[in-house]
Amino acid sequence: MKSSNNTACKTALFLFAALFTLFCSANAATNGKNSTSAAIGGHQWATENLAVDHYRNGDPIPEVRDPSEWSRLTTGAWCYFENRSENGVTYGKLYNWYAVNDPRGLAPAGWHVASDDEWAGMVAALGGEKAAGAKLKSKVLWKAPLVGSDNSSRFTALPGGYRSSNGTFSLLGKNGSFWTSTENNGYSAWYRDLYNSYSAVYRISSSKAQGFSVRCVKN
Repeated sequence: MKSSNNTACKTALFLFAALFTLFCSANAATNGKNSTSAAIGGHQWATENLAVDHYRNGDPIPEVRDPSEWSRLTTGAWCYFENRSENGVTYGKLYNWYAVNDPRGLAPAGWHVASDDEWAGMVAALGGEKAAGAKLKSKVLWKAPLVGSDNSSRFTALPGGYRSSNGTFSLLGKNGSFWTSTENNGYSAWYRDLYNSYSAVYRISSSKAQGFSVRCVKN
């Protein structure tokens, strides 16, 4: 009888462990690399670049590799830097702004793509544009010459480079460009730029066809 009870207990523990693992896996997949966050400026910011390939409603987001096709896009798309999936493991995906602005929702449930105002608030909380970059940048992966990179905010900004509107890739290891959800005009939207050789955060507007990283904020 004792052996039978032990077997039943072991079976129950095994089933519990299996269900717990499945739950955690599903939750991580839903969050799309946004399972960890840092409190900055009154908001909870994701500490990893977005890496989803479906909109929140379940529709797929096209991966576009061809540079000519990328340059003609007026709808949402993503890519890996230099179309290499191994870059996605570290840096997440690059998205055009059409994906950011798609009404089906780029951010996972419970999150949203950070707005221009939310980025401005975070930068102000970290000492302003000239100083905030050092507090945002990861301590690793940035290439020399590296100016200011203490990650004291725990934001862990990564130098994922970017994709130009003509489809070419640039500055992996030297630049991190992050879309905001805020449009500037019919042609452009606002984003934030960080560089290895500067401690500043730059507010710039650019073509919606550019491919940048995305950081989300908890609702």
